[in-house]
Amino acid sequence: SGTRRGRPFACKMCGKMFRCNNSLSKHYRIHTGEKPFSCKTCGKMFARSGSVVKHMRIHTGEKPYSCKVCGKSFRQTNGLTVHMITHTGEKRHHCEICGKMFARSNGLLRMYTGEKSYDCNTCGKCFTDSSCNTGKKSVTCNVCGKLFKNKYKIHEHHRIHTGEKPYLCETCGKSFTQGGSLLVHMRTHSGEKPYTCNTCGERFCYLLALKKHKAVHTGENPFFCTTCGKTFTQRGSLLVHMRIHSGEKPYSCKTCGKSFTKKCTLLVHVRIHTGEKPYTCKVCGKSFTQRGGLVVHMKTHAGKKF
Repeated sequence: SGTRRGRPFACKMCGKMFRCNNSLSKHYRIHTGEKPFSCKTCGKMFARSGSVVKHMRIHTGEKPYSCKVCGKSFRQTNGLTVHMITHTGEKRHHCEICGKMFARSNGLLRMYTGEKSYDCNTCGKCFTDSSCNTGKKSVTCNVCGKLFKNKYKIHEHHRIHTGEKPYLCETCGKSFTQGGSLLVHMRTHSGEKPYTCNTCGERFCYLLALKKHKAVHTGENPFFCTTCGKTFTQRGSLLVHMRIHSGEKPYSCKTCGKSFTKKCTLLVHVRIHTGEKPYTCKVCGKSFTQRGGLVVHMKTHAGKKF
């Protein structure tokens, strides 16, 4: 019933339960997209007032959470928490969703981000876990018919159909369908780079970025365009390149209808409509929609004394 576990307020969109009506009202913004709170500096909108407060630290440079071991400071408590592992060497990570224990945090992340690090020696197929290739998929999605290994996976998958993104980054306001995706995203704010290249020592936030980087050392370009002969280190890069020849532009702006070849180009374009300017000059406070605009602007300060 609705009063189960003392949570009498239910979301009519996804069925999630809440203890008070105020929490339910805030939750509804996930479905409606409402963002009533705005940053007075850059105009970025947020669903929660607390998110604006934390976002403002990007502009002010405030980092109130300091490491007592080395003195490094962070904008958020979770940034400090992630950093502290470098000092403690802690290797036991507990998943609050399924209760499973992991020796490393990236083991926990693999489970929920879909990262596939284990190769089958027989068929070459990749899996998130060393034992995944032995499991059968027995749970079916009643919306699209897709099969899953367990009830948690199908619950997570349902968010694709409902549009629910319950995991919110309190720094920038971005939302995610998976908790692991939020944890990986937080590295963009904390600066954590857990993946290191064994050849040159360069560090990366994401495993995929490291894999792409390694091709610089090996010179391997296994994917080639059959139209012009250009080669690529990644299959995804080849697919994007092929749109030059096909003219395909799969990413459309919902505001003006303009189409783009790449998703990242669309995201930059949308800022024209939203007014978002995420790149701010630390010298004079002027903001820009693109990083390139900030780089060009910084040259106006070159040689000046402050």
